[in-house]
Amino acid sequence: MQLSGIFVPLVTPFAADGSVALDALAALAGRVLEEGAAGLVALGTTGEPATLSGAERAAVVDVCRVVCARYGVPLLVGTGGSSTAGTVEAVRAVRGDAAMVVVPPYTRPGAAGVLAHVRAVAAASPVPVVVYHVPYRTGQPLDVATLLRLAAVPNVVGMKLSDGAVSGDTVALLGALPPGFAVLGGDDTVVGPLLALGAAGGILASAHVATGRFVALHEAWRDGEVRRARRLGARLAAVSAALFAEPNPAVVKAVLHAEGRIPTPHVRLPLLPASAAALAAARDALAGLAAGAR
Repeated sequence: MQLSGIFVPLVTPFAADGSVALDALAALAGRVLEEGAAGLVALGTTGEPATLSGAERAAVVDVCRVVCARYGVPLLVGTGGSSTAGTVEAVRAVRGDAAMVVVPPYTRPGAAGVLAHVRAVAAASPVPVVVYHVPYRTGQPLDVATLLRLAAVPNVVGMKLSDGAVSGDTVALLGALPPGFAVLGGDDTVVGPLLALGAAGGILASAHVATGRFVALHEAWRDGEVRRARRLGARLAAVSAALFAEPNPAVVKAVLHAEGRIPTPHVRLPLLPASAAALAAARDALAGLAAGAR
């Protein structure tokens, strides 16, 4: 399985009565794919999976599967689990093209424990595995040597890399990846530099809006259009910063609601709705992006 391009980790829209708005989810999924997204992620952090019931999670995946099949693109499915056994159980039940697997939070098993966890999960998974490396959520940093050992695990085909600012370690990692292994940027504001260094794409909540521009950014770096990529990347970084000014996905949902694309801006506790100021700032950033394209 080759991963490349911009993947959108879909929000879970809620209706006014608090139920999951499946029709809105289908429409949202179809629109981002129409605008060039390479695939979807269901039940990623942006989809608030921890707040969904088992039936709701299954319904979200079903909708995303149908839309992805219609467009012939891959569906990545986020898997939970506070232990290796729980994660193995989750990946065995995945109904998508790949499972996105995170290190169990709070445990902090060390590098050797992470490797053992991923090996056990990947060996049990009926679909390819994408490791989600996000130390500011899991509490487990990993060095370059460990990340490269993860990349060599059979049935692990890629990594969502969300470890903060681009650094010398990032350069070393992207310069030493095994053939066929894809790094997808997961920190929206720095996806431009990651693409410049050789990342295969991104999994970007910001790409719910201005999807085509994020796709164009990936294509510009892929095709060596450096000047265009730098300018577009700077403008999109400003949009992403505004969309992440408050806990994700509150601002993204507020913008989508303001644009009439989902029925409410609701999030579920412990998240709170975006402030009016954050929504205004995000819409101003998007207006600036549109003005810069003229």
